[in-house]
Amino acid sequence: MDASGPASPPDPWIWETHRIHWIHHAATDTGQGRLGSVVLIHGFGACVSHWRHTMADLNPGLDVYALDLLGFGASDKPRSRLSGEPEEAGSVRYCFDLWADQVQAFLKEVVPAGPVQLIGNSIGALVALVAADRLQSAGHPIRQVVLIDCAQRNLDERRLSSLPGWERASRPLVKRLVRQRWLLTPLFRFVGRPSFIRQVLAQAYPSGANLDDELVQILLKPALDVGAVESFRGFVNLFEDHLAPDHLARLTVPVRMIWGARDPWEDPAEAQHWADQFSCIEELVVLEGLGHCPHDEDPGRVNPILRRWLALTP
Repeated sequence: MDASGPASPPDPWIWETHRIHWIHHAATDTGQGRLGSVVLIHGFGACVSHWRHTMADLNPGLDVYALDLLGFGASDKPRSRLSGEPEEAGSVRYCFDLWADQVQAFLKEVVPAGPVQLIGNSIGALVALVAADRLQSAGHPIRQVVLIDCAQRNLDERRLSSLPGWERASRPLVKRLVRQRWLLTPLFRFVGRPSFIRQVLAQAYPSGANLDDELVQILLKPALDVGAVESFRGFVNLFEDHLAPDHLARLTVPVRMIWGARDPWEDPAEAQHWADQFSCIEELVVLEGLGHCPHDEDPGRVNPILRRWLALTP
């Protein structure tokens, strides 16, 4: 299939007064009837366009959806409210519960009834796990979760003991500083420059494949929006939030994982530890030479794996 095929951009979905951007690639008639839906959830700083090589190249009998998490892409970016701060009209606490709420509401209000599978990259993978765990607990399990280089959240307080001594000692100061808008606003403007984005992408895409001008714009354009610094502020203050093992220990729906062997931020050895420890994980594929976003870096290797997994029945 043509990876640049039709992906219709509907009107924004209104979720709790917020405008949420989403796209949909409709299933085609395979003679087998509709096979269900797949929802793609992007990572930090990304958006629906980060699935540019995935959206139209999955199983033709599946409806494929992607949405911009609140605070990212073309979705609204409300003011952040950190723990201990007073409520302000329209402000939100950016966290994994918020984004899981958004995904659950999207499944209820937008995605047609029927089998659903979730695919997430980086923090989007953890959002998918949180949502899947909640749905399972509510008696409405989804069919499958696919994690692509799932965020391990090494800066969470519960993982503090594994950090070097200087990082543990500096944590109280860091936590005070990253709450300050006067500091974060110029920092965000600095990291939001095209040259800096290219430097980060060079780490995330170690092979250099598909590290093109389009990708830089995918990350740069939302960062220029008014309010983009607010989701950044919310995210960098998540020192106590969900960790993937909490949910992997409870899930009974199948979980499959793809990992870049050269991911600079999420250790593939940790992914292997999860695969050895949790019975819900049915497969782990580690792809040599690839980094944090293998679905975009080398879709020619990743998409066939996804198509095979999405065709499996429980």
